[in-house]
Amino acid sequence: MNEAIKTEGLTKRYRGFALEGLDLTLPRGVIMGLIGENGAGKSTAIKTMLDVVHKDGGRVTLLGRDAERDLSLTKEEIGVVPDEVGIPGQLSAYEVGRIMQRTYKNWDADAYRRHIDALGLPPKKKFSTYSRGMKMKLGIAVALSHGAKLLILDEATSGLDPVVRDEVTDMFRDFTRDEECSVLISSHIVSDLEKICDYIAFLHGGRLILCEEKDRMLEKYCILRGEPADIEAARVRGAVVGERRGTYGCEALAVRELLPAGCGAVGDAGIEDIFIYTVKGESVK
Repeated sequence: MNEAIKTEGLTKRYRGFALEGLDLTLPRGVIMGLIGENGAGKSTAIKTMLDVVHKDGGRVTLLGRDAERDLSLTKEEIGVVPDEVGIPGQLSAYEVGRIMQRTYKNWDADAYRRHIDALGLPPKKKFSTYSRGMKMKLGIAVALSHGAKLLILDEATSGLDPVVRDEVTDMFRDFTRDEECSVLISSHIVSDLEKICDYIAFLHGGRLILCEEKDRMLEKYCILRGEPADIEAARVRGAVVGERRGTYGCEALAVRELLPAGCGAVGDAGIEDIFIYTVKGESVK
């Protein structure tokens, strides 16, 4: 199997919200960013993938195994960092390591100590006294220390200062140097993911609205600036995804190869631009 994660028609319904028919594929050896505003369904998607909450429909495979039927076999090979790290408050990082050594067959105590040191965590301090950022760092250290082939991280860079975020993202890059290892990381902070991700998936209102290789996405879309007539000319060609009109002109996200010649100024689009215009505009073609 070449997929670390594959969901087919994954559905979970709550009163007032539904994750509907999620079809998502994470190839092995890559980092995928799952982007969406707060409430878009990122945590719901992750919890249903892991069978933390029971799905209402669809199928999930993790590392080639059925997530519902074979999850007990797969847990050894998955490192998970949720948005709230569930470690008892009275434990220290040192004590967490001792417990995990009895929990995971492939626990690597030396790797755990290296991660604790690299992330600047005090080994004897109680978890209840940690800041949110420190709690996330301890969760990441555990996830990276038991021979996992797949990391699933829900807002894992939240609460980390820029220097530590950079160190953590370097760890994720090192992890995926092994082509069998993959990362799914969710965030509403697009800049955290744009630097490290190979693939980007956009969730909005419980629906997957775009999933593509990041570099191809950045090549495909551009920002078009000009007069209303320029935007209209691009729209006629089917190039416009979404637009914004202001006092001093118009701006649109467009498919670069569909633009007619001479219709305004063309600039590069970032991942955040693509996400905002895709959410507010029409469906991406």
